[in-house]
Amino acid sequence: MRVLICDPVAEKALAQLRRAGVEVVVRTGMAPDDLAAELATGYDAIVVRSATKVRKPALDAARGLKLIVRAGVGLDNVDADHARAKGIEVVNTPKASSDSVAELALAHMFALARSLPQATRSIQDGKWEKKAFVGIELQGKTLGVVGIGRIGQALARRALALGMKVIACDKFLTASPVPGVPLVPFTDLLRQSDFISLHVPADPAGPVLGGREFAQMKDGAYLVNCARGEVVDEEALLAALRSGKLAGAGLDVFSVEPPTNLELIRHPKVTLTPHIGAQTKEAQERIGDEVVEILLQHARAG
Repeated sequence: MRVLICDPVAEKALAQLRRAGVEVVVRTGMAPDDLAAELATGYDAIVVRSATKVRKPALDAARGLKLIVRAGVGLDNVDADHARAKGIEVVNTPKASSDSVAELALAHMFALARSLPQATRSIQDGKWEKKAFVGIELQGKTLGVVGIGRIGQALARRALALGMKVIACDKFLTASPVPGVPLVPFTDLLRQSDFISLHVPADPAGPVLGGREFAQMKDGAYLVNCARGEVVDEEALLAALRSGKLAGAGLDVFSVEPPTNLELIRHPKVTLTPHIGAQTKEAQERIGDEVVEILLQHARAG
């Protein structure tokens, strides 16, 4: 079995594959044309994370490709329908990073509630502005979770442990998977939530949150997005921050990465991370283990 690794994967996982007799080729940071040319040399499987885009030209150029493994959540960087039409199996590893993403969303909530980045910068600038950083407690606040899949459930459980009231909406579910977390209509969630955390894939129909949705939210609410940048209309978000409609936003993902909306990323009410939801040692090891399991199962079956 010959496998192309297009984005960084834990060294432990690569070593396991090699010990199992898999030919592993690591080529990261390839441009689309380079990826197409490399796939034309013949591979049984490729492994990508979020950086590499596996689009139609690369798939059409591929020789012998039978499997695409997306190491992480979501398949938006893979033309999965076209791949499957060509008989190529497409899978991801949704379980491995759920806890890490949920903890990052919670970290943004704490940072927003207590002005952690602003207070850090203030002290670094030689100031001692104790009265400038009056925060809020998460306990007793309402968290609205949009998308109550694995990550949304992990966040909901943590928020309940902190004494938050948690509500959720999910267009694919009719019953809540988390005891104590009722499913409510989307508009009710917008109106009731002090914090809203997004855990849904990008929708071809457009952003989940735009100007109309921001207008329905509580005055002074907070938004956290550790899902996909495309689910939020960034101009509408910026307008809501400018007007004070939102008290703050925590963003791990952006419509363009690295982000180019300088006014948004420099806004004083925003906390920022560079798409690091799955970037923990534990998650990377679990992702690597799951990738190895998928590839070896495929090799045994094939």
